[in-house]
Order: sequence, then C-alpha cells, then structure tokens
Amino acid sequence: MERAELSQVRLDQWLWAARFFKTRALAKQAVAGGRIEVNGQSVKPAKAIRIGDQLRIQVGEIRYLVDVLLLSDKRGPAPVARTLYAETQASIAAREAAAQARRLVGRTAPARRPEGRERRALRALKGESE
Repeated sequence: MERAELSQVRLDQWLWAARFFKTRALAKQAVAGGRIEVNGQSVKPAKAIRIGDQLRIQVGEIRYLVDVLLLSDKRGPAPVARTLYAETQASIAAREAAAQARRLVGRTAPARRPEGRERRALRALKGESE
C-alpha cells in the first residue's frame, strides 16, 4: 500500500486510501463541502498533501484531527490504512466524549411501524410526495 517514491498525494485519494470514506467521490464531496481542512485551511480535493500535514476531518457527526504519517494512493486493508495517520490525543478524547454524550441522549424506536394514515401524515410533514 505505501510507496516510497510518493512525495505528495491528492487529498481525496489519501482520504479514500486511509479509509475515512468508502469512495473517492464521497471524499471529494467532503473536501468540496468544507468538512476537511489541511493545516487549518479549507482546500480543494486536488490539494497535494505531504507527510507531516495535519488534517481536520468531519465524517457525519464524528470529527478527527490527524497527522499524516505515510502517503498512499492505493486502498488496502484497514490495519494498513491505520498506519497512514496518527490521531491526536485531544481528538481521541473529544471523539469519546461526543460518543458518550450521544449514548446518554439515547434513541428510542417507535413501538410499531406506522400504519397507512400515519405514513401519509409523516410524508406530508416531511414535504415528500407519494
């Protein structure tokens, strides 16, 4: 997965290779949407990253702050992908605190599936058409 001759890699390729996103298209959308920062600045998907860069990554509600350790433009197994970066201790603590807060709030599922009239009311509330 790692190649010694790489001195820089496109940001969207690296995010995909490091398994933060399932596809390069999703990685590209995240970068274009401003959910990824390189060294504290918003960038474009084609931004070349180097070893030592610091990335702030937001995937859904989860936020990561990672340092780039290795470069790769090929996607490989997850254990190898984890060697591409090191997450900061502050990021790990913040992520665990956010996960704990989500657990405390909890989510309750409805007791049963909605019937026809209830489904129509939910669709109308959401603004969806049948």
